[in-house]
Amino acid sequence: MTAATLDTFARPLKHLRVSVTDRCNLRCGYCMPEAEYAWLPRPDLLTFEELVWLADRFASLGVESVRLTGGEPLVRQGLSSLVQQLSARPWLRDLALTTNGVLLAEQARALKDAGLKRLTVSLDTLVPSRFKALTRRDSHGAVLEGIHEAARVGFPGGLKLDTVLLRGVNDGELVPLLDFAGLVNAELRFIEYMDVGGATQWRREAVVSRAEVLERLTQAFGRLEPLPGRGAAPAERFRLPDGRTFGVIASTTQPFCGACDRARVTADGTFFTCLYAATGLELKSALRRGDGAEALEALLRDRWTGRRDRGAEARLSLSARGPLATTSQLKREPRLEMHTRGG
Repeated sequence: MTAATLDTFARPLKHLRVSVTDRCNLRCGYCMPEAEYAWLPRPDLLTFEELVWLADRFASLGVESVRLTGGEPLVRQGLSSLVQQLSARPWLRDLALTTNGVLLAEQARALKDAGLKRLTVSLDTLVPSRFKALTRRDSHGAVLEGIHEAARVGFPGGLKLDTVLLRGVNDGELVPLLDFAGLVNAELRFIEYMDVGGATQWRREAVVSRAEVLERLTQAFGRLEPLPGRGAAPAERFRLPDGRTFGVIASTTQPFCGACDRARVTADGTFFTCLYAATGLELKSALRRGDGAEALEALLRDRWTGRRDRGAEARLSLSARGPLATTSQLKREPRLEMHTRGG
């Protein structure tokens, strides 16, 4: 096992989130509310072989878990090939993927066969008309079909469903969503609406907090049992009286920066040490001009050991809190977008 590389707050580098594309086939209001976006040039996107080689460099610093993200990762052609290459790495302990589910039904079996261990699907509502209003796409049936197919296929590390809660939009669906998760043998995670990336319409009033979620579910079900062993995981987990479990990711009201062990790489090879970071480390040039493994690993090590990010905590301390970036800023620097740096 590779020794952990620690940052200035003694946080180890353990998990790597790899965005394989900045494109997405939905336009969710909390992530991509604008009419137009600046996209990464396609020639700049790293090949699968380049992504695997870069993941090996992160492994030398202690990374042992990889999550594939986007944009929407399933729009990247041949993704199961990347899964197969990564799953063969001897250092990899866990390989996961986050998807919106639109293309999942046709790819779930290939992803499992290629070695994907865990799967997370975004599901913000069970109401088709509400889904269309949230995403500006009429793909609700495809998402549900994808979830059911993933449940049939059966991923060894399990299936999770993620719900971003928006006050007055889908916060009345807490119980139905939990019931649906139970039907497909998935664990549901409620996520606070975050003021990051492309959330240009973020308002504090729209956030449904962890405290409110727990209060509502206690009223609906009775006493909730907190589950131990969270570690560096983003979700705090609870058990209902009937034995079902769920999670809450409270990045907005109760940040967990002190335990964050995650790095992010965009599809064009930019390394970010925090979801809220204003700048990243561009790796593509060094990779494509043939700099060796030791040179790349030194770049990564220097950036992580100097890491001082506590982005969500810094946002929480603001008295006047609004969106992290303006539309004009995002057009100038698309890597600030949530859909570019992988959430």
